[in-house]
Amino acid sequence: MSYLNSAILPAVGHLRDGAVVRADIARFFHEYGRRKPGGANRSHDILRSMFDCAIAWGHRPEAAGNPCAGIVRYHIGGRPRRTVMSIMTMRRLVRPLSVWRSQLRRNYIIAPTMYANPTIVSGNSMPARAPRNRTMTCTPEELLELSEGIIHVEKAVDCQDIDRQLIKGDFFEIADFLPEHFIDLLILDPPYNLTKNYNGNYFRRRDKDSYTLWFRRAIELLIPMMKPNATVYACSDWKTSTLVLPVLEERLFVRNRITWEREKGRGAKRNWKNNTEDIWFCTNSEDYYFDVESVKLKRRVLAPYRVGGEPKDWQQENDGNYRLTHPSNIWTDLTVPFWSMPENTPHPAQKPEKLLAKLVLASSKENDFVFDPFLGSGTTAVVAEKLGRKWCGIDINSEYLCWAKKRICVAQGEPGIQGYSAGVFWERNSVPQQRKASIAEEQEDASQGALFK
Repeated sequence: MSYLNSAILPAVGHLRDGAVVRADIARFFHEYGRRKPGGANRSHDILRSMFDCAIAWGHRPEAAGNPCAGIVRYHIGGRPRRTVMSIMTMRRLVRPLSVWRSQLRRNYIIAPTMYANPTIVSGNSMPARAPRNRTMTCTPEELLELSEGIIHVEKAVDCQDIDRQLIKGDFFEIADFLPEHFIDLLILDPPYNLTKNYNGNYFRRRDKDSYTLWFRRAIELLIPMMKPNATVYACSDWKTSTLVLPVLEERLFVRNRITWEREKGRGAKRNWKNNTEDIWFCTNSEDYYFDVESVKLKRRVLAPYRVGGEPKDWQQENDGNYRLTHPSNIWTDLTVPFWSMPENTPHPAQKPEKLLAKLVLASSKENDFVFDPFLGSGTTAVVAEKLGRKWCGIDINSEYLCWAKKRICVAQGEPGIQGYSAGVFWERNSVPQQRKASIAEEQEDASQGALFK
């Protein structure tokens, strides 16, 4: 508190009345000045620059995609005479220091010269990132443009109204306006029962009974929207699984548990490293669609077995021997998106496109309706778009929906899914083989086209 009064507030005395600043930004400067040697002066520099950015956005803190949304208003005049949010509330609702440091580096050029000429420097003008860093983000200009294509639902809608639409809002508030019996495939990836910051929207860990009630309410709202033969995939971590399974069993037919390897995870000195998550495969009735042929995994055969000199359940190809295997409920062929992958975003819990492709291909047909009420960075919508399904997604965070919109626009011109090519899924680290298979398929299509001309 003393640092905010003595350092931060005088630093913004030159700004006009009604300036805005995100509470978590203010907290960042407080922490920066407290932890870094000589940080107070540097905090003045950065804080003034960020206040200038806020002013450059004008008085539209409520605009979708505005990085200054979720604000604390200060009446500038030496000391604040009124704040919407108390300092203690600010301390509880802010992002971790490391997250904001990386976001500041990514989105803005911080320099004292911005005092006299307040501007927002877009990502296009920033120094180039590492050549292989392909993380998807949006510049402030893109956020404003993309947010225009995001809809709000405030009255009853039908399937046509929400087909291929991104909806901004809280699912629990929007659910009553959504149509009945329109979902063929439900991807349910809610916040796990963990304290996590979703770009300023905090989900805090609850006691078991509270989380179970919260999840049961979501299921009760979703059941009327599902077709009788609909399929549900409910995602969870190992702890949350014990809470969601009983709820799923109350209203759905639970058919299997898929456990997939995240490949990442922090080590522990007194426990096993946690690097798996669960997906509960459920159906709304005994009548459901499942296409096992579309999700077989192509594996290299290390010990080929022959009968009568002929391959036994495997094929000999130019670059090796391969077998198409039935998918199990243990998935170790996935790679969590990281900075060199074009599908990567800064979302803290993003699923791989390959994972969603397996779910979509196995449990929906072309033009079926895929729905995700907790869309996040949009992976469900992106994959459904690439695979020719109808889709709709809801999220409470405007910036996440802008990332999703941008990814969907890219997907319309680049429909490829990493780890899925030539109509099959491949093992991890098999990119060269996938390229060869894709080239061979293209050549075969070209030769067939020439034949029928």
